[in-house]
Amino acid sequence: MKRAIAVAVVLALNLVALSAVPSAQTAEDRTSLPTPAPPFKGTIGKTYKDSKEDFPTPVKAPAGAPNIVLILLDDVGFGHTSTFGGPIQTPNLDKLAARGARYNRFHTTAICSPTRAALLSGRNHHQCGVGTITELCSGYPGYTGIWSSRCACIAEILRQFGYSTAMFGKWHLTPVWETSPIGPFDRWPSGRGFEYSYGFHGGETSQWEPNLFRNTTPVEAPAKAEQGYHLDRDLADEAIGWIRKHQSVAPEKPYFAYYATGSAHAPIHGPKQWADKYKGKFNQGWDRLREETFERQEKLGVIPANAKLTPRHKEIPSWESRSPDEKRLLAREMEVFAGFLSHTDHQIGRLLDYVASLPDADNTMIMFIVGDNGPSGEGGMVGALDAMQAQNGYPDTVERQLKKLAEWGGPGTEPHIAVSWAWAASTPFGWMKRVPSHLGGTRNPMIVVWPKQIKDNQAVRSQFLHVIDVAPTICDAVGIQYPDSVNGVKQTPLAGVSFLKTFADPKAPEVRTTQYFEVGGHRAIYHKGWMASARHGVPWELIGSLGNFDRDKWELYDLSKDFSQADDLAAKQPDKLKALQLLFDAEAKKYDVFPLDDRAVERVGNPLQPSLIRGKTKFVYYPGAVRITEANAPPTKMRSHSITAEVEIPKEDAEGVVVACGGPAGYTIYVKGGKLIYEYNLFGLERYTITSSQDVPTGKVTLGFEYEQQGKEPGSGGVGRLYVDGKKVGEGKLEKQIPFIFSASESLDIGMDLGSTVSHVYHDERPFAFSGKIEKVTFELK
Repeated sequence: MKRAIAVAVVLALNLVALSAVPSAQTAEDRTSLPTPAPPFKGTIGKTYKDSKEDFPTPVKAPAGAPNIVLILLDDVGFGHTSTFGGPIQTPNLDKLAARGARYNRFHTTAICSPTRAALLSGRNHHQCGVGTITELCSGYPGYTGIWSSRCACIAEILRQFGYSTAMFGKWHLTPVWETSPIGPFDRWPSGRGFEYSYGFHGGETSQWEPNLFRNTTPVEAPAKAEQGYHLDRDLADEAIGWIRKHQSVAPEKPYFAYYATGSAHAPIHGPKQWADKYKGKFNQGWDRLREETFERQEKLGVIPANAKLTPRHKEIPSWESRSPDEKRLLAREMEVFAGFLSHTDHQIGRLLDYVASLPDADNTMIMFIVGDNGPSGEGGMVGALDAMQAQNGYPDTVERQLKKLAEWGGPGTEPHIAVSWAWAASTPFGWMKRVPSHLGGTRNPMIVVWPKQIKDNQAVRSQFLHVIDVAPTICDAVGIQYPDSVNGVKQTPLAGVSFLKTFADPKAPEVRTTQYFEVGGHRAIYHKGWMASARHGVPWELIGSLGNFDRDKWELYDLSKDFSQADDLAAKQPDKLKALQLLFDAEAKKYDVFPLDDRAVERVGNPLQPSLIRGKTKFVYYPGAVRITEANAPPTKMRSHSITAEVEIPKEDAEGVVVACGGPAGYTIYVKGGKLIYEYNLFGLERYTITSSQDVPTGKVTLGFEYEQQGKEPGSGGVGRLYVDGKKVGEGKLEKQIPFIFSASESLDIGMDLGSTVSHVYHDERPFAFSGKIEKVTFELK
């Protein structure tokens, strides 16, 4: 017995001794996150009276670490804003630029999700697994759409270094199969280091009727469009509110706020009073507009004196070749777009003014990136009332849009401007979004304001920089190093390089000597002032594959002398071009760029990707099942199927949506005026409606819809039939179907129609909740 006690005492003493030995990583060593808890420095007696407490010290940011506000606009080009010579008035951006450093050779990836992954991780987009937008993922390392945990988000780093973190606006970095209300949530903002988030998942959402989430919970907008709601205003309110709370509770703690607007991405939802400020401002057309913008850029000094204005591409028509009706429509499109962006500037200005009013404003670093890529030409040659039309093979017409010209950009439309305006907004460069081979797709202005550190506010910084350089610069400004391990995962070395030295020295040496570009088969390589570029098709053609990558024409530019890619030197310096082509291949292999893939909408719903719905032919939904993203809803497009609802119909005032999927396009089954109604909305181009021939009886009832697909060509239709308690009560032809995608953000809802409504019949009564009881709704795919 005595021996056992002695052994126990020895073991206890050994444990105490071991507990006093510090771990291999000290509290000051943060190369691996999270840092281990420091050793206990108090004493432990038999009771609290002869013991001494020692709480673990909360992690604190380095002394003097700045607050950080990172702002990212969407689909805004180099030549859009007045700050960089554009025709659209952005007085708040102008005011910010007067206080800080302007960068005119900063680059993005040329498209949404890839730029965001690169921005927040400091790695190239293919390294992150986000080589294209999340909706178009494929089963190759650079394209899975699964943001690799080996490329930790800057928010997670800052959070573990003592920052409060929040995200507002467009996320677009969660795999589509993980965007449903049941997660998983580790690739939502909350799983990437943002302690608070308020925004939306997809590439776009309605500014009037957005589909939002708060942290991991779907929420509805706090007001309706007719009550004055607009998402840009809502985001500014949310960001100001969060910072105000932070300053009230923990003003000594630095914060990181990432603010990514959905504007000026389609849908172009510019408030009418803002759009009307630009009446007549674009009647000169895009050719003259480029010349005017170029002249202003020269006067502002945001382009060098020897810069050249690149000519119009042969694929883009001249303004003079447009008919009077076309000009009337096209001019109004640009007026609405301009009002949209000016309104965005106004709302961001409210946020910037609030930040500037705080006591620690001098030690707040604001990084404002004016676009995640170049301006978008995805609206086709004449624009569209619904941005998703062209992506499904249904281009819009001038005649249709003119009939709704007064409504263009307002609630009930989801519009996109014409290609040629995107080209004009790329001044002085060529091409636009989705074309990373050319600077119109990748060169976005950036402004950095940090009163405590940036004193020279007049000189334009012209170092060649890339979006991957932002995260390392933030770390450098804070005074920390990117860790080698985060949450147990060994980290991929940073591809980005800090440009902090440019804050104090506008003429600081270049830190980036090489950078590849690739999206959708368009590719380029920059190296020591030279750029080799290979464009692959045009960005407004979103269906079909060109293939034949070897046939792409490579061009060569000396960017040290040629700011805008105006002089192709490929024929004069073939050896230089060949060397750069080989360098591109080397970089592409290094960063998981291969295989090249130029398919666009054909990749939506890839049958091999992870999925909640793959292989399933039966789906059962219960009351409360709402905001199920389209990617996670039953795949009924161009497929025979049935929808059966077990419901209880009240004796009086029976009405409401039984099930709806989509918004400005999609399908809905609802009861109104005593009738069962099925409606299929083909982007407003066509609305196929089937109405029951008899009233729906009261009590427990089985409502049914069957669809028989008859055509095989993309977009072909079939026949729909309505049933009540197994009896056919209606039939109709659905001449066409949407082959690929209804929308980028709308959802499947049981018992109501959230967001933008599929049917305009009940739009004023939205969400038009079902007044009876729903037991379940069953989908069966044939």
